[in-house]
Amino acid sequence: MKYKDYYKTLGVGREAGDEEIKKAYRKLARKYHPDVSKEPDAKERFQDASEAYETLRDKDKRAAYDSLGSHRPGRDFRPPPDWFNRFGQGNSQDLGGIDLADLFESFGRRGHGRNIPTPGEDYEVAVHLTLEEAWRGTERKLRIGERSLQARIPRGATDGQRLRLAGKGSPGANGGPPGDLYLRIVLDPHPLYRASGHDLDIDVPLAPWEAALGADVDIPTLEGRVSMKVPAGSNTGQKLRLAGKGLPKPGGGAGDLYALLRIVVPASLTEREKKLFEELRAASRFDPRDRFSR
Repeated sequence: MKYKDYYKTLGVGREAGDEEIKKAYRKLARKYHPDVSKEPDAKERFQDASEAYETLRDKDKRAAYDSLGSHRPGRDFRPPPDWFNRFGQGNSQDLGGIDLADLFESFGRRGHGRNIPTPGEDYEVAVHLTLEEAWRGTERKLRIGERSLQARIPRGATDGQRLRLAGKGSPGANGGPPGDLYLRIVLDPHPLYRASGHDLDIDVPLAPWEAALGADVDIPTLEGRVSMKVPAGSNTGQKLRLAGKGLPKPGGGAGDLYALLRIVVPASLTEREKKLFEELRAASRFDPRDRFSR
């Protein structure tokens, strides 16, 4: 019988706990599952990882395996003389043609180890959307290994959201249920808006006289342009809220659009504009640095 180092196969130490073993197996299963992996030896690596996991996940099988000792992988060995008496597994003399997997296949309280219904692995893929696609909802054709599927993205999907497609992950083994597919939403940068959950921010430039006197300005939204009233005496950094003009919410309604005011000045002035600004400077008693003198 040739020895297989199940711990080395999973890439864990012999002292590894159940969660570490499960995590290591899932990582290998995602990497080498024949449905998604393009590695030339993916099928063999996946089977080796599954064989190792089916033994080490079971407390009784793991104890029996550990009692075999540690040997060089591929080396011929025989279980200790008392091994079959201790673990109650057949005739210690009848080992012709058996390998380590066969030895553990029908061992322990779980029965036929490699015939245990095993759930399929979950998959996760990133799906990039424009803000307009997130606002109206869209569909994406996804390629998962050798499979293609059409995924519907509902209205109002937000950056970082995970959408679950039940049963669209890896097929289960031995009659086990398939895993799920998770779509991780990534919103691409937009030239006007910044998304925060279902809310949106937009920078709104104002001329100095609009900020001082107040104004009605047109604001672009995902639904079309709307008029927004800027109160007199507005300042840079001030936020004005346009309720319900953000991204739709699953239960109804929508987030808000926040207009962030930015006061800008002309890069160049005509003679007339320059004269008017000089007249304003002479007439105004406003001192923006008044607090410096206190």
